[in-house]
Amino acid sequence: MLSWAIGFFIVAIIAAIFGFTGLAGAAAGIAKVLFFLFLIAFIVSLVMGYRGRGGPGGTPPAV
Repeated sequence: MLSWAIGFFIVAIIAAIFGFTGLAGAAAGIAKVLFFLFLIAFIVSLVMGYRGRGGPGGTPPAV
């Protein structure tokens, strides 16, 4: 998902250079939405991975 956000960001930069302001704005908007979706997914996976490991105060993993 991050690669899609980066791709749309590059499209927005190229479109802005050539003066396609409508296309640049749309691509930048899509890139922004995808970036925030990636960020939320990253934070959720970090929290779930931390909880699954049995962090502080949890039961220790069986050996």
